[in-house]
Amino acid sequence: MLRIKRVPTILSNYQKEEAEEGGVARGCGRNCLRKCCLPGSKLPLYAFPKTDKVESCGKNGIPFAFLDSLLLGEWEDRMERGLFRYDVTACETKVIPGEHGFIAQLNEGRHLKKRPTEFQVDKVLQAFDENKFNFTKVGQEEVLFQFEPSEDGEVRFYPNAPIDVDNSPSVVAINVSPIEYGHVLLIPRILEHLPQKIDYESLLLALHMAHEAGSPYFRVGYNSLGAFATINHLHFQAYYLAVPFPIEKAATKKITDFNGGVEVYELLNYPVRGLVFEGGNSLKDLSNSVADTCICLQDHNIPYNVLISESGKRVFVIPQCYAEKQALGEVSAELLDTQVNPAVWEISGHMVLKRKEDYEGASEEKAWRLLAEVSLSEARFQEVTAIIFETVSCAAVEKMLEEDKQDADEVGNNNGLRAGIVSGKQECLVQH
Repeated sequence: MLRIKRVPTILSNYQKEEAEEGGVARGCGRNCLRKCCLPGSKLPLYAFPKTDKVESCGKNGIPFAFLDSLLLGEWEDRMERGLFRYDVTACETKVIPGEHGFIAQLNEGRHLKKRPTEFQVDKVLQAFDENKFNFTKVGQEEVLFQFEPSEDGEVRFYPNAPIDVDNSPSVVAINVSPIEYGHVLLIPRILEHLPQKIDYESLLLALHMAHEAGSPYFRVGYNSLGAFATINHLHFQAYYLAVPFPIEKAATKKITDFNGGVEVYELLNYPVRGLVFEGGNSLKDLSNSVADTCICLQDHNIPYNVLISESGKRVFVIPQCYAEKQALGEVSAELLDTQVNPAVWEISGHMVLKRKEDYEGASEEKAWRLLAEVSLSEARFQEVTAIIFETVSCAAVEKMLEEDKQDADEVGNNNGLRAGIVSGKQECLVQH
């Protein structure tokens, strides 16, 4: 039986739509993260060292406990202040008997009170729309701290740091409709109004967050548009659950190597087909390989989910097609009736169920059947994998050519001959 830490919770009506808000306060009256309320505002700042080590995640000697003292401590403070839509610590949770150990949670509050999707589900890339809900509209009390690289390579914590409007900060905020204990949002460069689209900088920030937490039970996840992201404002999710996820235990088969020592694997004996990225000479090497893959999927309008696991040392990328099947009427009424939207957490094996009957009747067979509907077919998965490898390989060669050109310009010698090959199912060979 799982045990999660219980904290006293006072539910409130704080979370209301703008039209329902009343009272008088500075700015718009919501103490939000927009220009109307930001002048003079301060928030805690956690400055992390930009480590290059993928393996290092021990916290011995670090003067500040990022996960326990800061993130979870501040999260519990917001629980006590009644800023959540419901008490997630009261939700029933169990491990489903079976080989894979799927986890089931009964979360009726999330079903009733979660914010609805406000955009098309058939386009992975969509422009940011400031008229729709975005995270600059949340109250500053929902933000736990700013999360930025340190200037001196050391961990620094400033309990009352000014918000630098000119250099848009990345922040960690509570998820007001939580799935689990410590459920937070990482919002990169929040004031830049970035759409839900992974880039190199944002993904590396997410890996740094997982690395700073230093716990295998604190995972960071991402849902693209079309893969059950509900807000088109760039964000990652993360929470703490002290049990292995089934996807983390699944067998894998190595299929190729990427630049920087990154190894790419394929999931085996799991209901959803996907890729697993490990290793790398640095955290940035691993992040770049995953970002290349995500950007390729985005550019080809393929919805996907990402799970950052093992303190940033292992990353799962899962292309999916459940929303497409829903639109085409190819999902059974039985699965539709559960109203489960299989996003990153469900795909990873943490099944968030909205009806008591589904929770009481949960079985490994039912979980497998739902997730199998999420997965691309074997033929389509191989096709998508080939597109990724070809795109990433050719991009790597182009980058190498640009670096060679810069080197040649510096030494005034353009007579060298070099061939660049990046291994994969598709290869690019360029000579110059």
